[in-house]
Amino acid sequence: MAQMKRTVIVASAMVALTACAPAGYDGANSSAAEPVAVAAAEPTATVEPEASASPEAPAADAPPADVDLTEKLVGKSVARMGKVVTDQDGWILYRFDKDTADPPSSNCVDKCAEVWPPALTDGNPELTGVSDDKVGSVTRQDGTRQLTIAGWPVYRYIGDKKPGQWKGQAVGGTWFVVQPDGKKNLSCLPKGTPKAVAPPADSGSNDAGGSGYSY
Repeated sequence: MAQMKRTVIVASAMVALTACAPAGYDGANSSAAEPVAVAAAEPTATVEPEASASPEAPAADAPPADVDLTEKLVGKSVARMGKVVTDQDGWILYRFDKDTADPPSSNCVDKCAEVWPPALTDGNPELTGVSDDKVGSVTRQDGTRQLTIAGWPVYRYIGDKKPGQWKGQAVGGTWFVVQPDGKKNLSCLPKGTPKAVAPPADSGSNDAGGSGYSY
């Protein structure tokens, strides 16, 4: 009888792990994955004050015309994951453990930034469910401005194929869904250490010529 109880407990734990994984998550491919390494450039980014990002805030210098801006930050709760922040299109945003929040600095550049596109801003995002005293920006090495939450630069993940997915959760043991207060959301962690998807094919990802991005 005791043996049956142990079997039920193990089966329940396996169901819980499966239920926690995001849609389309393949645990078999991720359990033996190696941690992700990124091109960790010297933190030369200059820091913008953590000013209010309310609609009344003055507009910053116009970003380049070909830059996709994150026009809205939405803090909300979703099934299984709990508290998250999305952009205006519903894409879940992430933070990176190799960045810093005090002072804010992004260390995801080059091919890393192709896999994890930074949430760029003109300094005037619309906020819903995210306190304006938590939102700021940091100037990246290329001169664009990236949104920060509690000082942490935030990103999208190209491995998410539709809004609401969080396939970037715990990738490399360094990328995590960000909460509206800027903290890591650790509510739902996949088994093993997922590996990041490759940079887009047209980025020259087969060239090992020194970006330092490994997957």
